Amino acid sequence: MWKEKVQAYEQQIIDDLKGLLSIESVRDDSKATTDYPVGPGPREALEYMYQLAERDGFATHDVDHIAGRIEVGEGEDVFGILCHVDVVPAGDGWDSDPFDPVVTDDRIVARGTLDDKGPTIAAYYAVKILNDMNVNWKKRLHIIIGTDEESDWKCTNRYFETEEMPELGFAPDAEFPAIHGEKGLTTFDVIQKHREEDLDEPEYELYTFKSGERYNMVPDEAVARLFVKENMTDVVQNFEQFLTEHKLEGSNIVDRGILELRVQGKAVHAMDPSIGVNAGLYLLHFLATLNLDKTATNFVDFSEKYLFESHFGEKLGMKFHTDTMGDVTTNVGVIQYDHKDGESKFGINLRYPDGFNFDEAIQRFGKEAEALGFDITIGEHKVPHYVDKNDPFVQTLVQAYRNQTGDETEPYTIGGGTYARNLEKGVAFGAMFEDSEDLMHQKNEYITKKQLFNATSIYLEALYELCVEKDE
Repeated sequence: MWKEKVQAYEQQIIDDLKGLLSIESVRDDSKATTDYPVGPGPREALEYMYQLAERDGFATHDVDHIAGRIEVGEGEDVFGILCHVDVVPAGDGWDSDPFDPVVTDDRIVARGTLDDKGPTIAAYYAVKILNDMNVNWKKRLHIIIGTDEESDWKCTNRYFETEEMPELGFAPDAEFPAIHGEKGLTTFDVIQKHREEDLDEPEYELYTFKSGERYNMVPDEAVARLFVKENMTDVVQNFEQFLTEHKLEGSNIVDRGILELRVQGKAVHAMDPSIGVNAGLYLLHFLATLNLDKTATNFVDFSEKYLFESHFGEKLGMKFHTDTMGDVTTNVGVIQYDHKDGESKFGINLRYPDGFNFDEAIQRFGKEAEALGFDITIGEHKVPHYVDKNDPFVQTLVQAYRNQTGDETEPYTIGGGTYARNLEKGVAFGAMFEDSEDLMHQKNEYITKKQLFNATSIYLEALYELCVEKDE
């Protein structure tokens, strides 16, 4: 029944999704204003969703242009669908323009198709179809839309300062059949405090180093600029050999005595950095073989001691595992170094299961880092989130998935962080399926039409069961 309902809306779903995907809704602090709290792109995407809602007869409510909601239904309780329309930067290497969606026979290719614009449109259309059916709502339904999920969650933080918290809800921003638990999540910077004078002239002086743009992505490119006193040819040859040994792509350019080294890695989501290739840490690993100036040596040595090839907190002394939520993971998403006045730091994204004592671990690590000339600055910190998978609410969602797919997979927990953790009883619910290719935060991100439409039908059934008064 529900799949047949969706079939009548398929072209509309694709057209509206294309419009949302065409907006480059990447956070841009350089253009942030009161009207554009995290830059023009995310605000434009938020306004686009309001336009769809107003076209379809829904009420909207804006909260300081950084978040808002689409409203339908009636009743005492509020059910929330928590979506986000911001995306991570596209990165390089795409086969097409990441913000000019390509629609083929079976898929739609663009940044945000999986995370989270495709699922957002699927959930929106589930609500729209039910409303077009003139159902008798028994709950107020709020589609809550954020614009800063990929960075600091300024959007939902601001939204829930003043707006009503839903009793129940889901975030269409992960996998089916349901995600009933999420690891604790924090970002912290390890900032180099001290600069040391070299008594002897070093063979190599590291001028700048840059890798990564987001804490929640494994960086796929790193660039180092070095002053080479002599033996330029030897360094270049050793670098080429290093690339070959580690099966990496890279390049080098010499310009007026400055050697620029570049390494390409593989970007993946920070929830499992072990399946990516961190270009920044590998390039620092090469620099560790050189006789650098003292300040750079301290920076590189810190990476070697605590960060390189340590995806599960091993070198940080934070290795921890539980059967229900898995391992601690650490991703070094941002690396910056400047030999003059710029900040030199490692930006780390850490995810941990319930039972891990984060406060104790970070205090101990902070003392070790301080002894080596580094300060720790902690950013946003979210504790683990967990809802019993046998809760009737979770089971209703899972049953809708099973009815639509025939798959009996059990709900599980993840290392990712979704808006579901904003709610006391919130879970992540789709829109990835077991056979979906996970290209979130990677080049050539796409969603298949089958996945998009099947997710819509699952959301349809789940919302019907949870939010609609049935006829006697």
